[in-house]
Amino acid sequence: MTRVILAAERFAAGQGGIAKVARLVAKVLAEEMAAGRLEAIGLSLADSEAPADLALPITPCRGSRAAFVARLYRESLRSTHTIYDFLGLARAHPRFGIKPRPYLTFLHGIEIWEDARIDRLAAARGASVLLADSAHTRERANRLHGGFGALPISWLGTEEDEALERGKSVDSRPTALILGRLDDTPWKGHHRLIDAWPAVVEAIPAARLLMVGGGPGLAAARERAQASAARDSIELRGFVPEAEIETVWNRASVLAMPSTEEGFGLVFVEAMRRGVPILTSTQDAGAEVGVDGVTGFAVDLHRPAHLVERLIEILGDAHLAASLGANGRERWREHFRYSAFRSRFLPPLRAFLASP
Repeated sequence: MTRVILAAERFAAGQGGIAKVARLVAKVLAEEMAAGRLEAIGLSLADSEAPADLALPITPCRGSRAAFVARLYRESLRSTHTIYDFLGLARAHPRFGIKPRPYLTFLHGIEIWEDARIDRLAAARGASVLLADSAHTRERANRLHGGFGALPISWLGTEEDEALERGKSVDSRPTALILGRLDDTPWKGHHRLIDAWPAVVEAIPAARLLMVGGGPGLAAARERAQASAARDSIELRGFVPEAEIETVWNRASVLAMPSTEEGFGLVFVEAMRRGVPILTSTQDAGAEVGVDGVTGFAVDLHRPAHLVERLIEILGDAHLAASLGANGRERWREHFRYSAFRSRFLPPLRAFLASP
């Protein structure tokens, strides 16, 4: 019988986008295994224990690269196919004899764009099946490196099929939320929002900017916010535990993440599931996940005033925000709930598993 290894950085819930990709694939494999179509195991580099909420046997390697590679080679001797959640792990793919066992891996934006490492490009070109998480990821990779052609697109999604209704927040002020890790290079848009905020507050004095997420760029963002003329209306929460994240969503009038390097942007999907309108940029895949003027707005970052204009428009009109949020929920239901991801992923998965 076909035996599949799903090798992932981590599977634990609440650990960021890559973990969510691994969990989505694990759920599909577990369902296929329950139907008797294959055998499957998971192998985690970073988890310290196997997540109890996934119906897939997972071996944690507790952050040990040596243990991960050794276990990957050992399991590969009695497996037929391997799936990697991103290119970084695909570099470790075992090679036995002249023809290595087939592997499938996802392409996730920045890892395959500018400054892509040679070993990651080699891992991409050596894969039996490549799946791009968005058309933007595929097109940018082709433009920069060539040779990826018309790769299949497998948009990601949530692990659930049920929409979420937000609870009533104790803070009713119009609030723009940015939810994401702050890296040293602030490409997600935190600094752009801080710089735009004085003009937003001048038009809407009650407006608040809520920034949630930890990371090495948090201190620089705090300094920038403290230097702003609108510092009293900017709140940096830092890291918020998963158990408390719904209280953050309850405050959001709009999810604003004018980023430049999102290969997909699962946070946009999470916002739409909750009926929160989204503000993206036209420079990355955010504009592909959402629809400008339907689920929110896509702003042109080459026009700084455009960000201010759209923030004022959506924060100043609660009826507009509610309408855009309702449209976003319908788009999530059609394209980004778990069943939609499963329907997209199964055809390339089954074709991959049919290969010798």
